[in-house]
Amino acid sequence: MTQYQWNSPSALRSLLCELVSWDSRTLTQGEREFASRVLNKLMSLNYFKNNPEHLELHDAGLGRDTVTALYKHPEATDTIVLISHFDTVWTEEYGILEPLAYHPEELTKKLLAYREELYEDARVDLESGDYLFGRGTMDMKMGLALHMALIEKASIQQWPINLLLVTVPDEEVNSAGMRRAVLELVRLRNEHHLSYKLFLNSEPTFSQEPGDPKEYVYSGTIGKIMPAALFYGKETHVGEPMKGITANYIASFMTQQMEWNNLFEDMDYGETTPLPVTLHQKDLKGQYSTQTPYRAVALYNVFLMKRSAAEVMDLFKLSALQAATACNTAYRQICERENVDVVGDIRVLRYDQLLEYAQEKIGAIEVERIKEAILRDSELDDRDKSFKIVDALLIECQELAPAMILLFAPPYYPAVNTSDDPLVVKSIELMKKTASSLGTVVEQIHYFNGISDLSYVHYKDESYGWTSFERNTPVWGQTYSIPFAEMAKLNAPVLNVGPFGKDAHQRTERLHIDSAFIRLPIMLETLVKSLYT
Repeated sequence: MTQYQWNSPSALRSLLCELVSWDSRTLTQGEREFASRVLNKLMSLNYFKNNPEHLELHDAGLGRDTVTALYKHPEATDTIVLISHFDTVWTEEYGILEPLAYHPEELTKKLLAYREELYEDARVDLESGDYLFGRGTMDMKMGLALHMALIEKASIQQWPINLLLVTVPDEEVNSAGMRRAVLELVRLRNEHHLSYKLFLNSEPTFSQEPGDPKEYVYSGTIGKIMPAALFYGKETHVGEPMKGITANYIASFMTQQMEWNNLFEDMDYGETTPLPVTLHQKDLKGQYSTQTPYRAVALYNVFLMKRSAAEVMDLFKLSALQAATACNTAYRQICERENVDVVGDIRVLRYDQLLEYAQEKIGAIEVERIKEAILRDSELDDRDKSFKIVDALLIECQELAPAMILLFAPPYYPAVNTSDDPLVVKSIELMKKTASSLGTVVEQIHYFNGISDLSYVHYKDESYGWTSFERNTPVWGQTYSIPFAEMAKLNAPVLNVGPFGKDAHQRTERLHIDSAFIRLPIMLETLVKSLYT
């Protein structure tokens, strides 16, 4: 009789704790090693011992790999793709308990000695014994554990449907792992003659507001895009402040214009995106001196439901023009008060306009030389490289200043929604019914609000609005790209069914034990079986 490794609550709990113990913070050696560890773990299953070619690693850059594991029934073409990520955010907020952040059983016990430091909801949950604490327990190694258990059971019982497990690095930063996985999903579909029926993620349930105790299933995922700006003023000595204009002064008008601007709210199915905020703002002055800072940058977070990149850029430019007008008006009033001439009015340009201007002025070859030198700098991330490119080009074109240059910075997560798909409608009703039979209530949310890798499948944009992103992202096609054409080929519906937890990315990240180890295995098995019976 075939022995199961992960087919009980206790075994699944042990698997999760082992996965969590493999520290895989983004951009660490642990993240680079994690894929091979998962592959070796899956290789312990008899199915993969007999079909090792169905287990693969795919280079996702920077020494990291995406894992694909295909259970293929000999008579099936219908395929469910199980999507998860294995990287986690960092852990410095744990303080003295940081060494235990990757050891859920020990951390949960140790936290009892620190219970008075926890806020009330976390303390009550800790004392209840209903939660397991630790980095990655909720977000989202439990999802991976559930998928591993599912593929084990399917392979042993020979379910007449194919399951393709895809687990990726880098979801917490740039989603390099999932963007690479898209190419492999297209290849595997063609190579094995698969018909993708559902893209199933198991990101955890995220609360809709503080203290929200409800559990959800999601029929889509929210989008995210990051419009950014470089502000270029006029340098001067602090002893002669009116001979220049600081970039910080210009930037302040744009940031006030962008923060909480409901112009960027996107709505669908009665749900509304969170308001935009500033994620990053600084001047580019490298050292202290009495020269005023005349270059600065800012990065803004904008969520999406229905809008394309082109529509966001149009709104961003409108906001920038309004900010520039306000800045010009206030600045001129100060100059009149001080009886001095203005340096000039703030102009607004997109990156593609600056690029074209620079190519005409200094030549396309010189522009490429400037860009390539910056792109080769391994110490910079894609956001820093984007700003550096714009800064370098504007230094060559200072006659355009004072100015705001508008651009996009990676990453970009398109919004995806399949709420009206008949299979999704049926599946959500089944999940609600199954959850009820297990003693809990599950509700539907149309857009997963935690951002997920489902953004890179089922892509729909018949107006080609993504081309605005390509044209205005300085690192596009070099260190960052999105396979839009391949994404559009992966047109099966999406669904997210995951465990209940709280406080992702916080010291009190925790997973509900009964949800994760008792209810979700039943719910996921019920869902998969409904797709072939």
